[in-house]
Amino acid sequence: MCGFDKDKGPGRLMKKGLILILVGHINFILGAIVHGSVLRHISKPSQHISTNYTVANIISVTSGLLSIAAGITAIVVSRNLHGFKLQISLLIASFLNALLSAACSAGLLMAIGITIAHNGTGLMFGCNDTVVPINARSPVSSQCPFDTTRIYDTTLALWIPCALLSAAEAGLSVWCFIVGLALRGLAPCGNSYIKEQLEEEVERSSQTRRLMGKHLNVEA
Repeated sequence: MCGFDKDKGPGRLMKKGLILILVGHINFILGAIVHGSVLRHISKPSQHISTNYTVANIISVTSGLLSIAAGITAIVVSRNLHGFKLQISLLIASFLNALLSAACSAGLLMAIGITIAHNGTGLMFGCNDTVVPINARSPVSSQCPFDTTRIYDTTLALWIPCALLSAAEAGLSVWCFIVGLALRGLAPCGNSYIKEQLEEEVERSSQTRRLMGKHLNVEA
């Protein structure tokens, strides 16, 4: 699990970084669509505040942005495995993104479960309580400041992919975090010896440059 091939590893790390960027963009867009089309109507201060929906969706959008940052960091590290600051940045970004993405996935699954269990009643908090339908799937008309047509199906259709993408972000971030541990030689990946190999490579490169410099000085 902690193995990191010095030859093929950078390419794999770059691919994981590109996937993180792609998944992060999709998750961010889906979360923004949900917030702009549905949640902004039920989270107004003048209406009932559905905290669980709003918090879960905000975390989803934030997770998408952090996944993009973690993916960019992974790509940069894949081009320069020796950089100490880059390795630390990869560890921090991937660790935070793994936690946030896992929390996002759990929060969205909870929001989906609550919505299904109550037939979308929470999605109708912005409507007039005197004529509000029993649930979002009721055919009874309601006086709402937003279009209730297919609000239940649309919200779930966007939340389910967001939850799956967040789980994928968490998995990719964990993989990048393990790579960071291996590059730094930290437990439990301290026995991968990739850190020692990289240090030996840097030392050989330094010796080669010094020898070339001495040779050029002698010729001059």
